[in-house]
Amino acid sequence: MLFNIPVEFLLFAATLLGVAVWHERNLQIALAGLFGIVVYKLWSQHFALVPHFAHEAPLILNLFGLLLGFAILAKHFEESGLPDLMPRYLPDDWKGGWVLLIAIAVISSFLDNIAAAILGGVVARHVYAGRVSVGYLAAIVAASNAGGAGSVVGDTTTTMMWIAGVPALHVTHAFIASAVAMTVVGIFASRAQQRYQPIRKDPPVSGAINNIESGIVGTVIVTRLVTVALIIAGAAASNVLLNFPAAGAWLAILIGAWFHPIPWREARNAFAGAIFLIALVLAASLMPVAALPAASWHTTMGLGFISAVFDNIPLTALALTQNGYDWGLLAFAVGYGGSMIWFGSSAGVAISSHFPEARNTALWLKQGWFVPVGYVLGYVSLFLLLGWHPDNLPGR
Repeated sequence: MLFNIPVEFLLFAATLLGVAVWHERNLQIALAGLFGIVVYKLWSQHFALVPHFAHEAPLILNLFGLLLGFAILAKHFEESGLPDLMPRYLPDDWKGGWVLLIAIAVISSFLDNIAAAILGGVVARHVYAGRVSVGYLAAIVAASNAGGAGSVVGDTTTTMMWIAGVPALHVTHAFIASAVAMTVVGIFASRAQQRYQPIRKDPPVSGAINNIESGIVGTVIVTRLVTVALIIAGAAASNVLLNFPAAGAWLAILIGAWFHPIPWREARNAFAGAIFLIALVLAASLMPVAALPAASWHTTMGLGFISAVFDNIPLTALALTQNGYDWGLLAFAVGYGGSMIWFGSSAGVAISSHFPEARNTALWLKQGWFVPVGYVLGYVSLFLLLGWHPDNLPGR
């Protein structure tokens, strides 16, 4: 203990502060922080490191596989030509950006939030001629996390609740909070993005677009879209059947290699971001947190803010062990809360691999101020509408 605070927490806080301030060196800082925490625990507590990391291995492998696999998914989607069609069908003012955010949230309700965020980023790049503000990137991450909060297949945390015995219907009321949050975030983020870079009204016409619109869909377009569909279906199926969506995603990627070579460069570009997130997740798992404060509506609300800096997966695991939560409120808190800072969720880390400027924490907080506002308004609205209804897991 130092100043009545466990040393591990101080080391973790220093790591997060370093990442926030020196975002250009975020990977090195995260690895150094993890190394320092490991050395301290081995030196002071004779910590059983190997069993602990073996316990975390499935989660780490899944995150690693998803971040790299969905980067490949994004490339296939971009090469299909469909993102170039989006400006033609979205409204030609700020409402186009809002519709896109709503679409991302809807997709995330049945597809992993990492994939939804990456696909949303790809479309945004085409819709806004390559100039996407950090605030709108924060909104994309918020949309992907909001959509997954009420679905047991849309986010790792809700899937954990489902596996632990929480009925799927007991998290669906999180969609109420998500709807309120996305109304706030969607309006402010889309208006700000429209001022930063107006939506494209007359995008350049490519051969792929002409083929799609005229009904002449070429083999390249079809096979790209088939590969995208296979990856999405594989991830969703293995998430439900195996609780390991990365396995299905990569099986689909390998099958898709029969149509198009695997774009390994995209995986290499996402590699540093994946290692960064894994370092933070492992560091968070080493924190001496035996239990959370007593379950209540206000402590659950506080978990949303903690989730912005402390990985939400161990938070969810502790909450399930503790029991007695309103699972819909908890799902929104730990799911959406990580959107407040770019490294607070896997979707934020994934989007930063495609848009490095998103790693500027100060800019994320400044331009994405509406994300925490949306969180507070969404959470309070859900609580006032339905109240606090704690529920114990079966057999506990």
